[in-house]
Amino acid sequence: MEMIRILGVDTSLRSSGVAVIEVSGQQMRALAYGNIKNKPKLKHSECLAAIHREIDKLIKEFSPDEVAIEGAFFYKNAKTAMILGQARGAVLALSALHSLPVCEYSPKTVKRAVVGVGSAQKDQVARMVMRLLGLEEQPQEDAADALAIAICHAHQRGVPEALRSKPI
Repeated sequence: MEMIRILGVDTSLRSSGVAVIEVSGQQMRALAYGNIKNKPKLKHSECLAAIHREIDKLIKEFSPDEVAIEGAFFYKNAKTAMILGQARGAVLALSALHSLPVCEYSPKTVKRAVVGVGSAQKDQVARMVMRLLGLEEQPQEDAADALAIAICHAHQRGVPEALRSKPI
């Protein structure tokens, strides 16, 4: 049975959720999860460097086979969208440097894959992540989102290629 490691990332400039799960058949387990916190006083460039550094450490420590990231979606505030794009870019560039394939998923797709409903609340997603991975405590919100993104990707891997999310 194939074993695969997936790095899930929920990007944000100030608090990116990160998670590494291992999948073998229908079995999934969390190897690591948490968040990359950046203080409000840090310059954007310093935040991006911190995201790069921490994701690089995870890749070197856990050797994921694939990366799953939350897809860009539309914001009413262009500045917020641009900042999120910069954080995503740091993760995408680093993944490419490590020759890791990356797939992106919309928030609705992630919620549907984990909870069964695209309009699920964050707390519902976190509780289902706990159940699916056998965690004893509910993860912090950003970490739960990263775990959910990784779980979504694990589920999508079983979907026929013509229907699957395309790598970016």
